[in-house]
Amino acid sequence: MCGCRISTASNLLRRLRESNKSLPIIIMTGHGDIPLAVEAMKLGAIDFIEKPFEDDRLIGTITTALSGAAQRHKGDAVAADIASRIASLSPRERQVLEGLIAGLSNKLIARDYDISPRTIEVYRANVMTKMQASSVSELVRFAIRGGLLKD
Repeated sequence: MCGCRISTASNLLRRLRESNKSLPIIIMTGHGDIPLAVEAMKLGAIDFIEKPFEDDRLIGTITTALSGAAQRHKGDAVAADIASRIASLSPRERQVLEGLIAGLSNKLIARDYDISPRTIEVYRANVMTKMQASSVSELVRFAIRGGLLKD
């Protein structure tokens, strides 16, 4: 951001974040101070480099930023996949999923929906298969990752 004033740089950073949240942003300045660095990091900058700096420092910062962006993109793809698995559940399977992640037993879930525990076992098996989960704890992790629960 050569030649940008502090307030202009902050506004630019905000606009970049709004348009592309996964874009790694590195701030380079000849007039940096701690409050500016803190503000830039709060606005999502990956790093803050003061001029003059060594070429190796810039290359290392860019490499780190790009690898971090790739990891975030991969994490976003996993979360989207899990969210699509949740969306593929039938309304009853979704109710069973919610009961399981709330820690309810099959009997309690069955009682809540006035159906037999055996029917809940079938729905539970369907949920585990569709969600590709091998345990209830993994199901809870998926629910958090897929946006169904807040961690």
